[in-house]
Amino acid sequence: MSTPKVGFVSLGCPKALVDSERILTQLRTEGYEITPSYDDADVVVVNTCGFIDSAKAESLDAIGEAIAENGRVIVTGCMGVEEGAIRDVHPSVLAVTGPQQYEQVVGAVHEVVPPRQDHDPRIDLVPAQGVKLTPRHYAYLKISEGCNHSCSFCIIPSMRGKLVSRPVGEVLSEAEGLKRAGVKELLVISQDTSAYGVDLKYRTGFWNGRPVKTRMTELCEALAELGIWVRLHYVYPYPHVDELIPLMAEGKLLPYLDIPFQHASPRVLKAMKRPAFEDRTLERIKRWREICPELTIRSTFIVGFPGETEEDFQTLLDWLTEAQLDRVGCFQYSPVDGAPANDMELEPVPDDVKQERWERFMAHQQQISAARLQAKIGREIEVLVDEITDEGPIGRSHADAPEIDGMVFLDSEQELSPGQIIRARVTNADEYDLWAEVVNA
Repeated sequence: MSTPKVGFVSLGCPKALVDSERILTQLRTEGYEITPSYDDADVVVVNTCGFIDSAKAESLDAIGEAIAENGRVIVTGCMGVEEGAIRDVHPSVLAVTGPQQYEQVVGAVHEVVPPRQDHDPRIDLVPAQGVKLTPRHYAYLKISEGCNHSCSFCIIPSMRGKLVSRPVGEVLSEAEGLKRAGVKELLVISQDTSAYGVDLKYRTGFWNGRPVKTRMTELCEALAELGIWVRLHYVYPYPHVDELIPLMAEGKLLPYLDIPFQHASPRVLKAMKRPAFEDRTLERIKRWREICPELTIRSTFIVGFPGETEEDFQTLLDWLTEAQLDRVGCFQYSPVDGAPANDMELEPVPDDVKQERWERFMAHQQQISAARLQAKIGREIEVLVDEITDEGPIGRSHADAPEIDGMVFLDSEQELSPGQIIRARVTNADEYDLWAEVVNA
């Protein structure tokens, strides 16, 4: 009997990527071969994104392509909660499951192409850390599922449910295994990293025989002991985030915070029902940088939220000038089916006004980002090498998360390899990236 083959398409955010890795690991454990080709696959799994309309459209296109190229398609992921919408466009899909429904996805694969009966999992070559879709030297570490917030523009809780934190010992053991497998950087992710352990009332767990509280600060202190880069994403600015800044100043965590502020106008934030916003946010940012001058802050914002006035938008621009954030992304508000904002009877912002504000926002922040990067010229930084191209090595600094931030283009007389951490002196910069010469490899 030939080995059954599964094709896989993974869309969406890093949290969805981790879901894909878990499904692929289970399939590999059961003896399935993962193939990059539609032609060779006995069935194709498409892990979808359903956060905004453009993501849904991309998911439907990917499903359609898989059906056209292969014909046997299983759908999972966030858009899977809208099975009717998927089947209206693609009635021939074999099965539809929602996010985190790993067993159902694997069960659906079994229905289409059963695993080999003579497969022996004891001799299967599945790596101890599982199947990873990232390069060998970095990995995402998902610490919880779901979210307890009710932001009016978001449907994540309806798709992924309320907060469910993973046991702290399980998280730390996974991190330890990833380090053993050669990972040099852990990217900690969840829907709300700061809320880790709230649902478990911060109960004490155990790792390597010692007690560790299920709480963000204690988790980070333990991760710091691994001696590799630890980068925090999706951090809401609750008061206890202040506890992390000294750890960053001491070099135990990367001096990097990804905080989704989303807006700065108190009126808009109230309409968005954003948690943890306070008038003293700018003061806290200033204090964080006094403690840890190397701190990089990345954030995302929404312009054109219903009811946003020109005054609200100007408040946002003024706030950006004061905050001096390093890395910023911006999205035009997109109404999503099922989002509470749809029922708030707020005045929609016309599309041309959204576009105009987005352009002004990006131009404004670009000047800030460029100035902050220019200030790094002449400084020595640590760089993790990501890839070697024909033009030379490319890496990332402490300030750069993969896929979403900038890059460091390296000039080196020495031969470098992906996963290597080196020191380099910055020689040039633009709005997003740095150029540097290697001084110590």
